Amino acid sequence: MRSVVGTWRLVKTEAHDGSGKPLPEPYGGKGMGRLVLGADGRMASVVVDPRRDLPPGTERDYSSYCGNYTVDGAVLTTRVDAASDSARLGSDQVRQVNFDGDLMVLRPPPRPNGEHRVLTWEKISDV
Repeated sequence: MRSVVGTWRLVKTEAHDGSGKPLPEPYGGKGMGRLVLGADGRMASVVVDPRRDLPPGTERDYSSYCGNYTVDGAVLTTRVDAASDSARLGSDQVRQVNFDGDLMVLRPPPRPNGEHRVLTWEKISDV
């Protein structure tokens, strides 16, 4: 497995249901995000729907968290110590990780509603 260490820019988001049927793209289809994975084992992630104006009744999709991380084979695990969602504090955020060329692809576990997300990242710095 290649090194995950560096600063990454979100380039693509996908979602599908449990049967594989495509769902609307997360973060308004135009997600903006940064993921920093330090050589010291610390990470920080922020992802947001960056649209200036949202359709009426739409809440802005936003997520951020940080903590110590480990990579074991194709699994990236972060022990969360700060987060936009307090329910994540003290939890392990587990992501399947693989590479598609120069892109890093992260797959979190299914959400409670059965939605599966895929986030694709491009490295923009080795720091």
